Amino acid sequence: MNLMKPNRLQQGDTVGVIAPASPAIQENLERGIQFLKGLGLKVKIGKSVERIYGYLAGSDQERLDDLHDMFADPEIKGIICARGGYGTGRIATNIDYDLIRDNPKIFWGYSDITFLHTAIRQETGLVTFHGPMLGSDIGKEDIHPLSKEGFQQLFSPKVLTYTEQYSPLEVLVDGKAAGPLVGGNLTLLVSTLGTKFEMDTKGKLLFIEDVNEEPRAVDRMLNQLYMAGKLTDAVGMVVGDFCDCMPKRDLSLMLDEVIDHYVKLTGKPAMKGFQIGHCNPHISVPFGVSATLDTKEKKLVVESGIL
Repeated sequence: MNLMKPNRLQQGDTVGVIAPASPAIQENLERGIQFLKGLGLKVKIGKSVERIYGYLAGSDQERLDDLHDMFADPEIKGIICARGGYGTGRIATNIDYDLIRDNPKIFWGYSDITFLHTAIRQETGLVTFHGPMLGSDIGKEDIHPLSKEGFQQLFSPKVLTYTEQYSPLEVLVDGKAAGPLVGGNLTLLVSTLGTKFEMDTKGKLLFIEDVNEEPRAVDRMLNQLYMAGKLTDAVGMVVGDFCDCMPKRDLSLMLDEVIDHYVKLTGKPAMKGFQIGHCNPHISVPFGVSATLDTKEKKLVVESGIL
């Protein structure tokens, strides 16, 4: 699959906002939309963004239609997700990947959007962006400036060099590894196993993060990835933020013990402590592009995701 980078944004471009998973808090979403407008962008809202169908932002067909409409619309130069939550896996099978391949453009989100990152990349080769979303992050009043700054990478090519200037980093396995950066939310990555969209980690640098999962749940998911060969297929691992993943019972391993166990089983270069995920600040990264992890220099270098 040939890698496709989307074109950069220009002042005055129109971006689309969709909610392919759960509905966003509208007050936060409106502040997020104003942020995009403050970047000099015009904003077009998907038809189902304000709809609520249980834990979904509209029916599967409504959310799928929004995704298709935004990729098909020549006016739209980028697509920004309003929120994660749950639901993207429900529409993945029915996505028109030829449409996306023929109309490559910026696609941005994280958390439950991980399923779409994986499916779109593996079906089309399109580089997508793992970054904070409008209704669940950018629209919050206490959002960190670095979370907002990540959107600047959509306007001009920029190499990200993540060092301890952002956060303390801990080496789990020494070494240097290079390959396409892939991954996302651990729960969603595991949910791809056994499906048409099963995550391919061979020769790749694997990034993981999660939220609200007890250590025993993280243990179960990492063990499944390990047994499926996904951890050992990867050339190295980048461990992001595991927010509120504390044990809720007395008899438990701690999160660090669980993560360290599986990462060290692989013997591949790995570091943890990256502020990428359900955290504030949340540093944005493109998926599918070349990246290099160097534990000696304690840095992760990720090439630009746009043309």
